[in-house]
Order: sequence, then C-alpha cells, then structure tokens
Amino acid sequence: MELCYQLPVLPLDRPVPKHVLSRRGAISFSSSSSLFGAPDPRQLSQRRGAISYDSSDQTALYIRMLAVTNKTIKPSFVFTPGDVRVRSQVGFEPERRGSHPYLGVDFRTLHSRAESAGTIPARRIQRLFSFQRHLLSSRLLRGAPHLNPLHILDEDYCGQAKCMLEKVGSWNFDIFLFDRLTNGNGLVFLTFNLLNQYGLIELFQLDMVKLRRFLVLVQEDYHNQNPYHNAVHAADVTQAMHCYLREPKLAESLTSFDILLGLLAAATHDLDHPGVNQPFLIKTNHYLAALYRNTSVLENHHWRSAVGLLRETELFSNLPAEDSLSIERQLGSLILATDISRQNEYLSRFRTHLDENDLCLGNASHRHFVLQMALKCADICNPCRPWELSKQWSEKVTEEFFHQGDIEKKHKLEISPLCDSEANTIASVQIGFMTYVVEPLFAEWARFSDTRLSQTMLGHLGLNKASWSAMEPEASGSSEEGESEPGRATEEPSSRVLSQGSQES
Repeated sequence: MELCYQLPVLPLDRPVPKHVLSRRGAISFSSSSSLFGAPDPRQLSQRRGAISYDSSDQTALYIRMLAVTNKTIKPSFVFTPGDVRVRSQVGFEPERRGSHPYLGVDFRTLHSRAESAGTIPARRIQRLFSFQRHLLSSRLLRGAPHLNPLHILDEDYCGQAKCMLEKVGSWNFDIFLFDRLTNGNGLVFLTFNLLNQYGLIELFQLDMVKLRRFLVLVQEDYHNQNPYHNAVHAADVTQAMHCYLREPKLAESLTSFDILLGLLAAATHDLDHPGVNQPFLIKTNHYLAALYRNTSVLENHHWRSAVGLLRETELFSNLPAEDSLSIERQLGSLILATDISRQNEYLSRFRTHLDENDLCLGNASHRHFVLQMALKCADICNPCRPWELSKQWSEKVTEEFFHQGDIEKKHKLEISPLCDSEANTIASVQIGFMTYVVEPLFAEWARFSDTRLSQTMLGHLGLNKASWSAMEPEASGSSEEGESEPGRATEEPSSRVLSQGSQES
C-alpha cells in the first residue's frame, strides 16, 4: 500500500517562533531563514561549538579552557577568538581563562568597518527569493507537496549552480561565482555534491540530515568577516582537492576512506580561523598559544573544532568506535600538515621520496603522506589559478595581512613580516610567496604527478608571477641586482615568508 503525505495549507506570513530560530539543532534546508528573517550573526555565534565530553576525555580540558563565564570582566583591549562559543552543559561549570589583557576581545570585531559595505539590501534579498515564495505558495494552494525542500535558492539560481557543478573538476572553476549562485552556501553545496559524486554517502551509510547539519555548522564556523580565511576559501581548497584526487596516480590508488578524509580535511582545514596568524597569537599571549605550546596553534585549533562538530552531529555514529577515532586522528594529521612553518620539513621528505623513487601507494602510510602533500598544494594553489581568480585571492589575503598590521600598529605591537602596508605592496608580497613557497612545492608535485593539470598550474604560476612583477617597478631592479650577485644568500626573504606561520594557509 502506498502512503501519500500532503502538506497542510499554511499562511506564508506566519512568523517562525523565536525559540525555533534560536534552537541549536534546528537547521533550515529551505529559504525560511531569509523569508522570515534570519537570526542575527551574533545569535548564531552563541550556538556554535556545543560539545559534550566525559570528564575523563582529554578534550574536556580543551573545552573547559574555551569556556568563559558571562561575568568575566573584560578590559578595554583584549582578544577573544571565535572558538569561545561553547555552551555550558548541565553540571558543566566553565572556568575563567585568566586576567591577561589580550584574552577578551572578540576576533570577529577585528575586521569590522564603520560602514557594513558587504550587507545586502533587504529589497534585493526580497527580489532574490520572490520567485521561490510564489512557487511554494502556488504548490501549497494546489495541495501539492514541496518536492525538494533542500533548495535554499530560486530555481533559476539552483539551475546555474548545478550547471557549474557539472564542471567541478575543471581547474578554471570560478568559486566566487558559485558562492554567489548558492547565496553564500558554496561550501555546503560543493562538499555535499562531491561526497555524493564519489558515492561516499551511500558507502559509509551517512545520515543525510546529520551530514547536512554538519556541513552547515562547518560553514557557519568560518568567519565571513575575514577577507581570505572564510568559507569561500574552504570551498576553493575542497574543489582543488577534488582535482588532485582525480589525477591518475591518486585515482588508481586511493581508497574510499582516503577520499573521504581528503574532502573532509579540505573543508575543515581552516575552521574557525580568527583572521590573524600564529605569531600574533604568541606575542599577545593568547590562551590558544599556551594550550598548544606555540606549536601549530591554529592548525591544532582547526582540527579540534572539526572533531567537535563531528561528535556534536554524530556524523559517524553508525561506524565502529575505533573507525570514528581513526577518522579523527587521520583528519588531524592532514590538517596539521597545512602548517606552512613546517613547509621545508614536508617538502624535503617529499623530495627524498621522489629522488629515491620509493613512494608505494599500495602502502597506507605512503598514501596518507601523498594526501598531506595534496592538501598542502590545494591550500596554497591560488597563485596557480587563472589570473582572473588568482588576482582576487591575492588581494584578499594581502588585505587580511595588512589589517593585522594595522591592529598591531594601533596597539603598539611589533608588526609581523608582510603585514606592514607602508613597507609592502600586494605585488611584493605575492612575488615573495610564489618564489619561496609555491614554486618549490608545485615543482615537486609536478615530478610526482606529471600530468596536464600539473603543467597547467605551473604555467599559470609563471604568468601570474610575471603579471605581479610588471606591477612592481622595484622587482626588475632587485632581480638585476640579484643576477649581478649570484652568491648572495636568499634565506632572508624565504624566512620572512615562512615566518608568517600559517597566515596564508
């Protein structure tokens, strides 16, 4: 017997109760957040990071250190990152983090401006969703159920996004356009599509609701105020990772488990990034720097945040406990590899494997190492994109650098390398980064995977570097000077780039 369900006819202007909008587990898969008025971002921030652990779990210490009581007195200049958004559970008393003057300023205010230039006028949002409201109301009046409640866009926008997803494996994929077509939900749509395309949802029997909820929470925990380290960057890295996973050597050797790890690591590799680099956290005595002993501070935090969302959503609750723990550990190993201060360590190891020709992708540890290198390439692949895309990323990351420098100037802190807008330009920053970080890495990747994609990336890298050099008058003069002194050491500029910690990554 076939069961038929029919949606009741409800008035479209019926307001959604506030307790529903503020509920932690309530996630909308339709455009209701825009139709009825989305909660303020500050309300959303209070709903992130809710994780419950047994007191015996080592991670419980991490959660307790993140918690802050509302009674904490904050000085005039203090720094609090976005990851303090942890709910207090019943019987779970948050602890104070101390009285250091840098520990209480919300990192989300770092990129605030006097005028919110990025806000979308209400009239424009109303036009954007007008067709969907008309379509939904007509269906309800006819008594027809809404066949696809997961759409959060007008039908025409969804159609264009679907057309783009058909070419998601193209290196020319415009992630900025895709993010606009999905109304800022590019990371959710892209990651879900790739997991489905690889057959991972069915293979691992992932619950669709839990998966959607996990991806939405991941996207929420990226700070849109960051010019560079935001959800669009995460989506771009995930798309690049997909391109690398399709390379012949990897496609023939990687298991479904490897692919799942690679995509999840790409989507979460900069989760809850505060928009400042590791040296900034260290010199301000930030509690995260103390927690991770000044070692891969941001990467450890990204990993722990990702694990928190996995446990909160119980995405892998259907898997054996040892498999879930294995996913968490290997996810951390991949994310920690993106620490650019360890660039030479990974690059030397990769070069040694290639020189000795001893990489065996039938070996699980070797496959994992190749995944680490693939994620490192995906993380800093912007200079290898076509100029129209690469230029936008260069401007965004330099804007984030310079904004950190402005904060350091304002509060009389030592200005981090490459963050001084008066001493650096976009061109000079990019030329140095390409020369000392990007070129060596992608040259070795081309040795490992000598394909059309690798040659395309190196070609774009050369053209983009030439374009930036043409914009930097001093570049030609310095290059001529370098040619006249071939023995001059090049370690100083390289160290300046790598001293950024994980800023670019």
